[in-house]
Amino acid sequence: MAGERIIVSTSYLPPIGYVSALLKAREILIELDETYPKQTCRNHANIYSPNGKQTLSIHVNKPGGNHTKTRDIRISYALPWNKTHWRAIEAAYNNSPFFLYYQDYFRPFFEKEYEFLVDFNSEILETVFRLLKVSVVLNYNEIYFKQPAGIYDLRRELTAKHATATCLPYTQTFAEKHGFIPNLSIIDLVFNVGPEASRYLTSDI
Repeated sequence: MAGERIIVSTSYLPPIGYVSALLKAREILIELDETYPKQTCRNHANIYSPNGKQTLSIHVNKPGGNHTKTRDIRISYALPWNKTHWRAIEAAYNNSPFFLYYQDYFRPFFEKEYEFLVDFNSEILETVFRLLKVSVVLNYNEIYFKQPAGIYDLRRELTAKHATATCLPYTQTFAEKHGFIPNLSIIDLVFNVGPEASRYLTSDI
């Protein structure tokens, strides 16, 4: 997969395996034209809470019902999920080594209201790349292909139900209580290992 053209879904606070795949790819396409599926990393993220793995879910609206394209998915703020998510992130990582260094990069995403899920996810991803001090060009797929030719298809592999990435252990705040949990959100790696995150992501995780 390293050095390949890849296609991935959009992802909320993406998992470590997702970011690692992007950093190793030659060219990246983010799928916009698919029919939006439920219960995936598109609007779900997993963090390491004091009680173990915790899933955070963005509330969304589908203007076209079950036939809505991912590009058209709106974020709903009818309930304050954004405030709930930030409180959960603070509880999970307030005692991690690098939370104080990086929290101000992420907090604004939970204070501003976005219209489209894809825009929200893309801005977070670009912030992650900036923290990692890497230059990555993101392209967006405008026409859906079920089996795209010449492209390594990761759209299904990186869903919440089918994620298969494994990770080498690194320090996690609550590991003594619950053990190492692999392939959590990229913020778990960033808040726990800080500047070493880039090296970790480009290794054989």
